[in-house]
Amino acid sequence: MADFAAVKPWLLGLQQRIAAEVLRLDGGATRFTTDPWHKEPGATLQGDGVTMILENGAVFERAGVGFSHVRGPKLPPSATQHRSELAGAPFEAQGVSLVFHPRNPFVPTVHLNVRMIAAHPSGQADARSVAWFGGGMDLTPYYGFAEDAQGFHRVCRDAVGPELYARFKPGCDDYFCNRHRSEQRGIGGIFFDDFSEGGFDAGFALIRAVGDAFIGAYSPIVQRRVATPYTEAQRQWQLYRRGRYVEFNLVWDRGTHFGLQSGGRTESILLSMPPLVSWSYQRQDPPGSPEHELIHHYLVPRDWI
Repeated sequence: MADFAAVKPWLLGLQQRIAAEVLRLDGGATRFTTDPWHKEPGATLQGDGVTMILENGAVFERAGVGFSHVRGPKLPPSATQHRSELAGAPFEAQGVSLVFHPRNPFVPTVHLNVRMIAAHPSGQADARSVAWFGGGMDLTPYYGFAEDAQGFHRVCRDAVGPELYARFKPGCDDYFCNRHRSEQRGIGGIFFDDFSEGGFDAGFALIRAVGDAFIGAYSPIVQRRVATPYTEAQRQWQLYRRGRYVEFNLVWDRGTHFGLQSGGRTESILLSMPPLVSWSYQRQDPPGSPEHELIHHYLVPRDWI
């Protein structure tokens, strides 16, 4: 039988490793605020989690990395679109999700998620249980650097192998798109959903590979860009582009929808939101400017490797 019990300790260990790396990169922060939580008895959704968040650091304006393990009596609609035969089955879902919003506009925002969802038709983990895995990581720059995009994508490819990268990279481009604007959220990475090929062991190995690769994908970019001087105008561009991030998370992100539909903990679900954000009406940047280049060159899906 699948070793469901092995998933939780690995996810908690991943959360701690990444949090320690954020503190190392930030330098000015001494600790994360750690908020363990439990769903109250009687709630539709049962479970627990640990939300870790750093705010007002020297490098990271906001960095949230959360673990959750929830159980419910009925899979929500967002989880059964590919598995209609499991509609109504009791389920559990556990994962680590993070979003880091740096202060310097030359350091990109980053997102990682690794998760397992399991349906238990009998009401408990047994031979009838069905598990599937999902996740990935993607990069959202405010100013484009080919070196950063290429390095990030190479790490993603090496983590999952060329064959899966050839599937997950276009999947990421397709998913992280603000369709109401016909605009990509960032330069992509990898994204996969409803992965069950090879059974439980293969799926669990896949999310471990992705989670273990994250620090090597992101930390070098932070270290390259964090000391870059920036102007107030560049900071305002960052806040404007953060508005696109908020739009995607609230309008299109299935993880956000799953959490809210299943009665999850709202404060933890929305840890991905930036602390400051702005919108401008029909902003137009001149051709040839770095801001124009971001939209018309870097945010166009391409083979970065």
